[in-house]
Parts: sequence; C-alpha cells; structure tokens
Amino acid sequence: MIKGKNALVTGSTSGIGLGIAEGFAKEGVNLVLNGFGNAAEIETLRAGMASKYGVKVLYDGADMSNPGQIEAMMRKAAADLGGIDILVNNAGIQHVAPVEDFPLAKWDAIIAINMSSTFHTTRMAVPYMKSKGWGRLINVASAHALVASPFKSAYVTSKHGVMGFTKTVALEVAENGVTCNAICPGYVLTPLVEMQIPDTAKARGITEEQVKRDVLLAAQPTKQFVTVEQIAGVAVFLCSDAAASITGTNISVEGGWTAH
Repeated sequence: MIKGKNALVTGSTSGIGLGIAEGFAKEGVNLVLNGFGNAAEIETLRAGMASKYGVKVLYDGADMSNPGQIEAMMRKAAADLGGIDILVNNAGIQHVAPVEDFPLAKWDAIIAINMSSTFHTTRMAVPYMKSKGWGRLINVASAHALVASPFKSAYVTSKHGVMGFTKTVALEVAENGVTCNAICPGYVLTPLVEMQIPDTAKARGITEEQVKRDVLLAAQPTKQFVTVEQIAGVAVFLCSDAAASITGTNISVEGGWTAH
C-alpha cells in the first residue's frame, strides 16, 4: 500500500508526468508537481487534483536545468511533506537536427534537463529513503535509452545516460529497501512529441502525417501510440510490494519497438 506516501514528479504539469501524478493521487499519494505553464492553469490543476483525490498537492516551478533551484525544490518538498518516499524523474525536452547542425545551446539544455537533473534530484532524495528503509526511484527514460534514431543525438545520449545512472544507483541502494528503475516508453502523443513532429518532417523532407505514420508509429509494431495511463500504471506497480525485487532494470512500454 502506498496510500499516505509522498511523491515528487518532475515535469508533471502535462503529458506523461501529469498522468503519473494523477495515477499516484488516485492511490492516495501526496504530491509535489513540477513544470512550466500558465500559473493560473497550474493552480487550477493543483487544486482540482487535491480536491478530487483528497490528497495534498503542492507545486514547485523549479527550472530543471538549474541545480540550485532543484536543490531548493527538494529541500522545500521534504520540509512541507515530511520527506519524499517516491521520486519520479520525468522532466525532458527534445530537439531534432543533424549532428553537424545541432545547436550547442540545445545540446547543453537537453543533457541538463533530461539527464543531469535526475542526478540532482536523486542525490537529495536517497538519504531520506535510506533512513526510512523504503523508497522508490523511477526514471522515465525512453525506448531511446535502448536504441537510437537519427537526428536525435542529444536526446538519445541523455536517455542512455539515464539508463546507466539507474543501474548504478540501484546497486548502491539495494540493501536499503530502495529500488531504482527506468520506464522506457515508446511514442506517446504528448505535447513534447507533437512539438518535434514539424522538425522531424523538415529534417527528413516529408509531411507531418508521414512522420506520424512512417517514422513514429513505424517503430512500434502495434501501430498505436502508448497512452499516459499505461505509463502511470507501470509507475504505480513499481511502488507496490509485488515490485520490491525489481530494481536496476527497465520496463519497456513501447508496443514492441525494441523487440526488432
């Protein structure tokens, strides 16, 4: 049972992160949301989730590319809730371009947000989890943590890094009742994916519909986008007693993509 535990989900004001946050709220887990967006819309989201599920829901707008802001968020979340039992590292950005044209600033931002932020949150969360003898570290990686695609050098690099980090941390906390795993989704039609479709179309010289059909879903034998609810279900499972011996690995939710 995870009812009454406290979770922090980065990048949770939309898309996969929001789906995971709602999945936990349904189970009675208190939450810290994080992400960018319209302040009034985020407050409506926060208050609505708290009211609907009867849990505490806080919000912190820390910039996940800024280590100082990440540390401040982690300290405040722990103080406000009494500790973070479940950490979900989900924040991520994307940019699509050939490697020789890849903007330096985009490379740095993707590595910082997709990969380095996972280190900064984890290092702050682990001491409390060790002290309680229970904790769940969940890193939302990607099928791109396991396989590559062209024009996504920074994203693929960052997600491979997250997978390596997941394995390492799992070994370090294995005797402390703490697990560390990665969820590797395939394509989910989130705002992040929708934003990269025009760039992919331009890079490949095809239409946006062709990108969806012949590039995104071509990789997934099911020919269907993964849903945020499916990802959320896996995250909740990883916090259950049934998953206590699952650590240092990835659960792929990508319609058979990596079975190729």
